[in-house]
Amino acid sequence: MRSFAVTALREPPFPARRHAAVDQVAEESAGWAGDLGLVHTPAGLRRLRGAHPAELAGRACPVAPVDRLRLLTDLITWLFVMDDACDEDGLGASPTRLAPTVAHLLAVLDRHGDSAPPPVTAGPLAVALDDLCRRVRAHHRPALLLRLVGQLREYLLALLWEAANREHRRVPGVAEYLQMRRHTGGARPSFTLTDLAHGRLPGPDRRADPALADLDALAADLVCWCNDLFSYGKERSTAPDGHNLVTTIAGETGQDEAAALRAAAARFNQGLSTYVERDAALARAGDESVRAFLATRRNWIRATYDWSLAATRYA
Repeated sequence: MRSFAVTALREPPFPARRHAAVDQVAEESAGWAGDLGLVHTPAGLRRLRGAHPAELAGRACPVAPVDRLRLLTDLITWLFVMDDACDEDGLGASPTRLAPTVAHLLAVLDRHGDSAPPPVTAGPLAVALDDLCRRVRAHHRPALLLRLVGQLREYLLALLWEAANREHRRVPGVAEYLQMRRHTGGARPSFTLTDLAHGRLPGPDRRADPALADLDALAADLVCWCNDLFSYGKERSTAPDGHNLVTTIAGETGQDEAAALRAAAARFNQGLSTYVERDAALARAGDESVRAFLATRRNWIRATYDWSLAATRYA
């Protein structure tokens, strides 16, 4: 199924770029994950190595200061570990199993990176999240910190939605899935830490412009839909799950697998065409800050596609 995704998806028409410090940051971030206990089993280590979070971050944020590239890489590492705990290790099998972990993580987010240490019983996921929030707070960008915290809350609550579906073996409808996928995919908090690496991006008032907000949402959609198409073959063969664009299309329409794959690829390709048109219009009309914002989202779409081709996470 992976070969189908490679051939059916339109390649994003944006230049491929890569940060020069990817290898350095990969080593540092792996050490961070190990020191905080995020990965402590051979299977977890293999999954994290195969995910190559620094490679994704370095392609999505190719000109960032190294410390901010490291921060983005650590967030992506945390998201991968959290996703794997839910999807592959059983943490997300039911809301009652996941809820205590979510409560600890929400308690961390509620502090917005303040100086109080997390409870010793919170576990490595909470300790690592606390570290991320502290480091973001140290950059003295309160609006950005608040945006990140809100997006991570949405991500955690969306994981509970997934867990409820798994418990009842429920496959959501397409519209419901598309709405929730924006939150379960972790793209939005990753976008926010990419924004932290740039100094001249639109402020909150400008970002609330419907045209810019819609483009931001479409960029998150494209990142998540691309992930779904590349990961579908692995999910189908190892741990069938209702949370994939292909699966929801098949469940709602009654199409067979091949037709659902074609429909999912067509949705991505059409979304990419729409994105390119809107991006060009905003670039023509916008100022320097808008054009810088557009560049960050283009980088993310291209990075996800290129990273997906090589990452063994989806093999």
